[in-house]
Amino acid sequence: MGSKLVMWNLLSSLLLLFLWISSVTASVSYDSKAIIVNGQRRILISGSIHYPRSSPEMWPDLIQKAKDGGLDVIQTYVFWNGHEPLPGKYYFEDRYDLVKFIKLVKDAGLYVHLRIGPYVCAEWNFGGFPVWLKYVPGINFRTDNRPFKVAMRRFTKKIVDMMKAERLFESQGGPIILSQIENEYGPVEYEIGAPGRAYTDWAAKMAVGLDTGVPWVMCKQDDAPDPIINSCNGFYCDYFSPNKAYKPKMWTEAWTGWFTEFGGAVPYRPAEDLAFSVARFIQKGGSFVNYYMYHGGTNFGRTAGGPFIATSYDYDAPLDEYGLLRQPKWGHLKDLHRAIKLCEPALVSADPTVMSLGNYQEAHVFRTKTGACAAFLANYNSKSFAKVSFGSMHYNLPPWSISILPDCRNTVYNTARVGAQSAQMKMTLVNKGFSWQSYNEETASYEDKSFTVVGLLEQINTTRDNSDYLWYSTDVKIDADEGFLRNGQSPVLTVLSAGHALHVFINGQLSGTAYGSLDNPKITFSNRVNLRAGVNKISLLSIAVGLPNVGPHFETWNAGILGPVSLNGLNEGKRDLTWQKWSYKVGLEGEALSLHSLTGSSSVEWVEGSLIAQKQPLTWYKTTFNAPAGNEPLALDMGSMGKGQVWINGQSIGRYWPAYKASGSCNNCNYAGYFDEKKCLSNCGDASQRWYHVPRSWLNPTGNLLVVFEEWGGNPDWISLVKREIGSVCADIYEYQPTLMNWQMKAYGKVSKPLRPKAHLWCAPGQKISSIKFASFGTPMGGCGSFREGSCHAHKSYDIFEKKCIGQQSCSVTVEPEVFGGDPCPNIMKKLSVEAICS
Repeated sequence: MGSKLVMWNLLSSLLLLFLWISSVTASVSYDSKAIIVNGQRRILISGSIHYPRSSPEMWPDLIQKAKDGGLDVIQTYVFWNGHEPLPGKYYFEDRYDLVKFIKLVKDAGLYVHLRIGPYVCAEWNFGGFPVWLKYVPGINFRTDNRPFKVAMRRFTKKIVDMMKAERLFESQGGPIILSQIENEYGPVEYEIGAPGRAYTDWAAKMAVGLDTGVPWVMCKQDDAPDPIINSCNGFYCDYFSPNKAYKPKMWTEAWTGWFTEFGGAVPYRPAEDLAFSVARFIQKGGSFVNYYMYHGGTNFGRTAGGPFIATSYDYDAPLDEYGLLRQPKWGHLKDLHRAIKLCEPALVSADPTVMSLGNYQEAHVFRTKTGACAAFLANYNSKSFAKVSFGSMHYNLPPWSISILPDCRNTVYNTARVGAQSAQMKMTLVNKGFSWQSYNEETASYEDKSFTVVGLLEQINTTRDNSDYLWYSTDVKIDADEGFLRNGQSPVLTVLSAGHALHVFINGQLSGTAYGSLDNPKITFSNRVNLRAGVNKISLLSIAVGLPNVGPHFETWNAGILGPVSLNGLNEGKRDLTWQKWSYKVGLEGEALSLHSLTGSSSVEWVEGSLIAQKQPLTWYKTTFNAPAGNEPLALDMGSMGKGQVWINGQSIGRYWPAYKASGSCNNCNYAGYFDEKKCLSNCGDASQRWYHVPRSWLNPTGNLLVVFEEWGGNPDWISLVKREIGSVCADIYEYQPTLMNWQMKAYGKVSKPLRPKAHLWCAPGQKISSIKFASFGTPMGGCGSFREGSCHAHKSYDIFEKKCIGQQSCSVTVEPEVFGGDPCPNIMKKLSVEAICS
């Protein structure tokens, strides 16, 4: 009887699951092959664009460029702390106008994957949680905890109800085809055990119970309860399988690069490896790929998490921080998406047959009953080319690459052969020599908005994250008979802090600075300090650089000076200051006066001309400027400054910290072989971030207010406004490189032999090709910006480009020997490398 009952319960569950999968208003469902939209299985290419990381004026252009790049879906998180900054006080305007963003995606004809979370991670402050949540009585984050679950369900339901009211789910005729609950919870669940498993089960039931009419996803969650689809995040996900055979294979985060941290080098990921990872996933039966990020954007204001996450969230994405195409990555992926879509009928109808083609080579072949056939030929060897036999033909496969054959015969694309142009971007000066005024912030006084307690307070509990800054001040009495006053051996002040940065002032003078890093945010300051006989004032300015965004037990994280604090080298030996009376002041005087705003900036006396503070700590600077002509993206060059924050017309550009130089190893980077975030780095020894994005929509035609708060003592005379534009464009193309056009011409019977590929060059609108910096058909070496001739070079390589391209916005040249004056080295595989200057 027991076994029959178990069987009956199992059948009932399967029946319910089947009904759920097949009956979602006949709109969005899934099976083992793919997401099914309106009855059709789809190979879906998606890209992450986070609406608060750009301005609403940028959204239409970003979405259109994503569509032009071959995307079907835009994926975004929902940022709880942006939408509910205070309990029950909601904000859905400006950069947080979620409904507007989704409607723009719909207008472009694309779908949406809405990751409600509401935990997002995303290198975003406090992982997207509002800091007030930490102070809900009895709360324990992301576990089987009633106060947390009540708050999470309330916000999740708020967002779902909002989407339903606007009819934005696909089941209502809207663009949202998928939603995500929680985010990368599997590792946390593993760490905390049974309460984590109970929470996962609750979150799944809660989400499904909201009745959106579209499937829900949990990423990095191997035990995602039915009918939730579990999905993969990572640099590679070909190894991944969903937890049930009837669920599709989804990759919610294909990492296009990595984030930048202050003090870290800037990571980048070669386009060839990213394309290889996606082709590898698709050939193994993957049907949904999302690029994280497709446009990374900017951590405006104090939204960056970490701590120590930079203001730029560029992520080496196909669209750069400013919304411009990152070439060749954007173009190479666009070509990949076109090749995959040619294979779609076979991919969604058949399981792959795997054939070995060699020790490190294999074919994945998709054949349908109706005769469609697509093949992926892979060479996993990262060192050498492979010549393989498939069907009745031979194919050359570069190292670490996959060739795509949409008819199982002709190659239209190889992941290591880039047909798209490359571009070298440049920052061009548009405004320098601002006329500055300055105002000096005093170290905190005891009277002004301060309070005094015995002992040291944790910073976030004290500031509630309303400011990065918290003053800790105490008095130290030094007797006239102290030995150090005579022998000159000043005592050592030691301060232990949970992070993230610290400026030490003795009697109003900056005595030293200490700061941590993302990997090690805790700091110890230990320096000799100048004390005098009598009462000395020690003022410690503790600074948060974004709250952590990943890990368990959010409610326990801390920052600020937790001690001990001590003076060593007195007559008495060591004096512990930890349990003295300390005075506290949250934030800066300038913040309280809103010096960054148009109204607040007139509330104090600023000095100018020769009286301006030069390289002084705790200094506010202001100036006005007019918006430059044109529509190129703008940035502030802050390279001459130390650390602080910057505002334009009252809106925060974000934290700047060019004085924190990038550490790391920036060696040459080969695309071949497994990628991780430390493999390919740039900017070593330079500022982790020098330029700070200024959205054009933030500017008025004239009289824009620029305010800078400098903590350390930089030189504002060298701050400048620059525009980002294309400096030069390059092509780097092998003869007989596969192209989609070549395949289409053959497929339609227009040609019988392979066509030669073409090198396409195009500058931005308003620019023209002014000169040819380099051109060589033969065996050139190097990359865009640093090409050089090899041992074989056609001496007429420049001629055709100077004839066809100079003075034009765009041009194309066929890659064949006759064009360059004949074959410079017969029987050798040749390529064309060319770089043209845009101006």
